[in-house]
Order: sequence, then structure tokens, then C-alpha cells
Amino acid sequence: MNPEIDITKVVLRTKRLILRSWKESDLQDLYEYASVPGVGESAGWVHHDSMEESKRVLKMFMDGKYTFALECEGKVIGSLGIDPYNEKLFPEMEPFKCREIGYVLSKDYWGQGLMTEAVKEVLRYLFETENLDAVLCSHYLKNARSARVQKKCGFRHLKNFTGETLYGTKEPSEMNVLFNEDRKIQVH
Repeated sequence: MNPEIDITKVVLRTKRLILRSWKESDLQDLYEYASVPGVGESAGWVHHDSMEESKRVLKMFMDGKYTFALECEGKVIGSLGIDPYNEKLFPEMEPFKCREIGYVLSKDYWGQGLMTEAVKEVLRYLFETENLDAVLCSHYLKNARSARVQKKCGFRHLKNFTGETLYGTKEPSEMNVLFNEDRKIQVH
């Protein structure tokens, strides 16, 4: 089951990042990373070709109240959403308080461990503050970077499925899961 989550007033901090809600002044930073070819495509959306498109996405983030802006040294370099998962596609998760996370990071910051750092902090928040039973996270099979982040964060294979991109293609995908109990076992 998808519980309600509102991160509007939530601020999380890691060693190098601040995770916070989006604000209108983040528009230029969003456009800067979202307009780079390859960034959005690996997450299932076409890179932004105009500031107007970024403005629509920024409004969606702000209105939705479940997507963090990832800030590094005063600049927004990515996003991490705590999205409702598809309950019809994953009926086995119905008994659990669960959400699905998704993320994207500016190409300039790839390979530095920043997304793993952000995901681990969001998982801590979801399990300790929001009291979720489980968190889902998927990736297209061709997206090895995203798969590595999930593995480093302790996610385990749930099942393969066909994911649909926002640009209308169907991609072989893997859904992974991390249960709160599994996380507790790993920590101790």
C-alpha cells in the first residue's frame, strides 16, 4: 500500500549533500542538468529542450511534495523522488507500507558516490521517520549505474518486468526491494 508522504518541510543532510524540497529559484539548476543528453534518457525521460519544460517539471515536483532536490555546495545537482509504486504491477507489496524511489543526477557528478549517499539517507528517513515496511527501486537493465547504486544500498531483486519510458518505448527492467527488517539485519 502507498502511504501519503509530504517532504515539504523535510531537510536531510549527508556529509556532502542537503536534500530538501524544491523551490522556484532552483529552475536554472534543474534545466542545467536536465538538458544534458543521456541524463534523462537513462531514467526514462527525454532531456529537456527548453526552460519551459524544466519549469513544468519544477512545478510538478513542488506540487507533488514527494521529490527531494539534491543540493551540493549551494547548487541543485539532481532529484530523488519517493513515488507511489504501481500497485497493479506489484500486488505482492500490498500488505506492506511501501513507496518506490527514483533518482537522477547531473552527469558532472556521476561516479562520486553522491547518489548512493543520498539514497541511504532517504532510506533511513523512510524507515525511521515514515515507518515504511519496504522501499522499491527499479532500473532499466541497460542502466548499470543505477543498478550499482541499488546494490550498494542493500536492495534485492524482486522481479523483472517491462518498464515504459515517458517517451513511449518499452524497456526490460528490474524491480528491487529493501525491507526495513533486511536493513536492520545489515546494520547490526
